This record gives sequence, C-alpha cells and structure tokens, in this order.
Amino acid sequence: MDQFPAYVITEPGPAALTSVTEADLPDGDVTVDIAYSSLNFKDGLSVTGKGKIARRFPMTAGIDLAGTVAASDSPDWKPGDEVVLTGWGLSETHPGAYTTRQRVRSEWLVRRPESLSPARSMAIGTAGLTAMLCVLELEAHRVRPADGEVLVTGAAGGVGSVAVAILAGLGYDVVASTGRPETHEYLTSLGAKSFLDRTVLGGEVGRPLQPERWAGVVDTVGSSTLVNAIAQTKYRGTVAACGLAGGNDLPATVLPFILRGVRLIGVDSVMCPTEVRIEAWRRLGSDLPLDVLDTITTVRGFPEIPQLAEDILAGRVRGRVVIDVAGTASSG
Repeated sequence: MDQFPAYVITEPGPAALTSVTEADLPDGDVTVDIAYSSLNFKDGLSVTGKGKIARRFPMTAGIDLAGTVAASDSPDWKPGDEVVLTGWGLSETHPGAYTTRQRVRSEWLVRRPESLSPARSMAIGTAGLTAMLCVLELEAHRVRPADGEVLVTGAAGGVGSVAVAILAGLGYDVVASTGRPETHEYLTSLGAKSFLDRTVLGGEVGRPLQPERWAGVVDTVGSSTLVNAIAQTKYRGTVAACGLAGGNDLPATVLPFILRGVRLIGVDSVMCPTEVRIEAWRRLGSDLPLDVLDTITTVRGFPEIPQLAEDILAGRVRGRVVIDVAGTASSG
C-alpha cells in the first residue's frame, strides 16, 4: 500500500513527520495530489503545538494546498484539474496539507487561476487571500485612492506584505506599520510610501477620538493597535480587521463609530463562501503584480517545516514562505 509522508499531530503537542496510507485519508469526494503548500502563523501554532489548533487527533497540519485532482466522485471536478484550497478547517477539524496526498470535499476547492503557477498560488495562500478580502471590503465601502492614506499594520508579515503590494498597485498611498526597521527597504519595494513604528499604535490606548488620518486600514494585529487605528480613522473611513498577532482584546469605545461613522469590518478567510473566494482569486490573478509577489516569496523544503514553524512564531519570517511538498517531501 502506498505511503505518504505527513506532519501529524497525535496528541496535544508538536507535529511529527510520519507516514500515512490511502486508508488513513479522511472522508471526502475528491483526492488531491499536493504539489505545494505554504507557511502561515496558524501553521506555526499547529506544528509547534504552541496553539490549540487541532480539534481532534490524529491531525495532519497545514492549512493551504495547491495540487492536481487525482480522483473525484464529484461532477464538478475530474482527474487532472488544477486546484487550490485554503481554510475550511484544514489542520483543525479536517486533515491538512502537509502531506503529498489528501482527500477533501469538492465544495472547498477553487480552480487555480491560469495566471498563477502552483507555487505562486501558495505564495498567495491564506495570507494573500485574506489580504485581498480586506481590499475588497475597503473597495465595497468606497475607500478610494483619492481619499487619503491607507494604513497596513503588521506590514512585513504574510498578510501585510500582500496587502501593501495590492493596495500600492491599485494606486493607494500606503503607510506600513512595522516594528522592524530593517524591513523598510523591502516594504518600499512593495510600494509602501511611508512608515509608522508599531509602538506608536501598539503602546497605550490613546484617546477615543484622535486626529483623523486614515481613509482605510488593514489590521493584522488587533488589541491596542486596532483600537488606536480606529481612533485615527477619518470620517466614514473603513477598518478591515483580520488578525490578532498583538492580542484578541479590543479595549475600545463606541465613539469613533457613532461620531465619525467609522466602519469596522471583520474579515474571515476560513469559512468564507466559495463565490467570494472565486472572486478574490480572480482579482489576485489580475491585480497582484507577479514580479512583486516573487520578491516576497521564499521556497523551502518539506523537511524544514518544524524550524520554519518556530521562526514564524518568533517573528523571523518576512513575506511569504512556500513549501515544496512534492519536490522534497521524501528527502526528510
């Protein structure tokens, strides 16, 4: 019986590299041969065991995949179709992408845009999808480039990097908030116009209404950073919140919402409806400059996943990390 290498969590704690068989694959109507995956903050929590990500055991880690349909009982997919899958509980309630073959539900799959190679689609992954969902929310609430500066917090991370690149490419004046001055040149190459040290927003919570500056905000940090960003958002500006790297608390007041009409929009990429995902992937295929995407991407091997998981939690990862699953899985 064929065996597939996989990073599996068998109990609360770190994932271990082991082998699974076809019989070990979960229920689902489509089987996918995985070529590439990616590294996200949630993957770091899952692989290291430092976050309670897996809801049952055993659980294969990895929340993103790009690959080819190997077998299908669904009329929507046939062998040979090129697909991507992000979220939908992979590595939480359904075995994930850190393996060379996985069985999934057909409704979770999205056809890979022709303009994106499998590796590039994973350079985008959950982080890039989340960034585009945030941009779509800013557009839906009529935040236009002419309205003024747009703030991206956690700008050097995976979501932040892609958000900076997309927004800059669309003509927005992007201010990047980061605590790493050494990333300024990198963020400038993505299109950031200016910088804000993260301590300015991420320290003490300031007054409920602060001087108006931001037409829109993409926040990946949460906590006091999000609160201060809201307090500085212009009248009828929009804040898209998608992360909690700085904490999941929100020590805010309602004043920015009822006196300035500020809109706080929550962005979720895990259970996002398929039709919204399809549109987001279409826009990513057309609006994200591929040369810029390549500059923020590093391709690493399957055996490196445990160390990469530690690195992303420690803030040592810049941009996007693609995991070459099919090319290097057997070398570990």
